[in-house]
Amino acid sequence: MPIGNFVSKISTLLHLRKIEIYYFISDLHLGLQTKEKEQVKEKLFTRFIEEIKPDAKALFILGDLFDYWFEYRRVIQKGFFRVFTSLKELTDKGAEVHYLIGNHDFMHRNFFEKEIGVNVYEADIQKTIGGKRFYMGHGDGLVKNDIGYLILKKVLRNKFIQSLYSTVHPDLGIALASGTSKKSREYTKSKNYGEIDGVFEAAKKKIDEGYDYVLFGHTHNRTLEEYKSGYYINLGTWLQQPCYGKYDKEEFSIIDL
Repeated sequence: MPIGNFVSKISTLLHLRKIEIYYFISDLHLGLQTKEKEQVKEKLFTRFIEEIKPDAKALFILGDLFDYWFEYRRVIQKGFFRVFTSLKELTDKGAEVHYLIGNHDFMHRNFFEKEIGVNVYEADIQKTIGGKRFYMGHGDGLVKNDIGYLILKKVLRNKFIQSLYSTVHPDLGIALASGTSKKSREYTKSKNYGEIDGVFEAAKKKIDEGYDYVLFGHTHNRTLEEYKSGYYINLGTWLQQPCYGKYDKEEFSIIDL
């Protein structure tokens, strides 16, 4: 057999055996830290996207990609250009990107969907991957003893209130969103929620319902814990240790960047 045909057949076989990988990230909180730290975080993100391009079937963003995000009809916040272009390059390669918005990046319109090709969700989602059932959400609202936040969430997600807020000039509106985000974090850190981890308890219930993998973010508590026949996974936060989840249809792993 001519060497050219042999190489061609080997290449075809390798292509057919190509493993499709599913990736997961959460709680990057872009825009929160100093300019220097944000530049480092941005470089990590763009490098991560570049590395997963060849084999990524899908990327799931489990909320709080930004520390604050309020999308106006004709104005996009500056400072995240490389993040946008990296995600666009990933979708252009044919990978799916699913973005579950969190409590800090709650106000989206259609920029991500129309301009970048990203699927955006306001609620939890379920996916079947390689025969395994995945349940994914940001996890906000699951923490016990936090009635105040549940009320605030209803207010912030109210479409009429969001429409009113969008009439505020972007310079002022984004500044207010940034300040509110920081106060929210200070409140969360100072509050005692008790011993029960409401997010883990919610994950257990989903596993009892038949899900194999349950992924939440929000609490920043990095976890990969087996429970009965399933797993609860939390990818922590890039504010402490940047990492990502990887699933190759056989096992789930958390990898540091």
